[in-house]
Amino acid sequence: MDFDTHMRTGYPIVFSLIVFCSIIELSISAWLTSRFTAYHNYFSLAERDRTRFLLFTSTWTIVFSGLYMFFFFYLPGSVLGSVASHFFFLFLTWAFWTAGATSITFALSGELNSNTKSMFAYPVQLNALQGFAWVTEALVTFALLAVVIRGILAIRRGDGMRGQLIA
Repeated sequence: MDFDTHMRTGYPIVFSLIVFCSIIELSISAWLTSRFTAYHNYFSLAERDRTRFLLFTSTWTIVFSGLYMFFFFYLPGSVLGSVASHFFFLFLTWAFWTAGATSITFALSGELNSNTKSMFAYPVQLNALQGFAWVTEALVTFALLAVVIRGILAIRRGDGMRGQLIA
């Protein structure tokens, strides 16, 4: 099997997993944000603000991953379906997820378990928020690496970074 076949089957799978995990992250972060806004029971401003940042990041990922899946399937020869466009989008998304996952981990002192009810109002939800942030960051990292490899192959093929993800 050549790399194009892997891209044709792997791209929808990876992007669907990214969207799926982002929807879960959106649900958790939206619920936490609504609770923090209504009851002001966040442990620190860092916890509140980083939860809001993950809400933004998950929304960003759902919207733009959906758009890029559309570009991949219906506009593969356009500028928006190019390797360079995918690289730019995935690099920015990777930076958001890395910053979000790292910051919520730091806000929660690196680890969290259910026995910290005296410190955090919603320890189970915060643990899930942190976990799904790292899972989504890993999926975006994998997609970014696949696009980088595809970009190298496109440059060798002579298409440059404006080439399609699938030859």
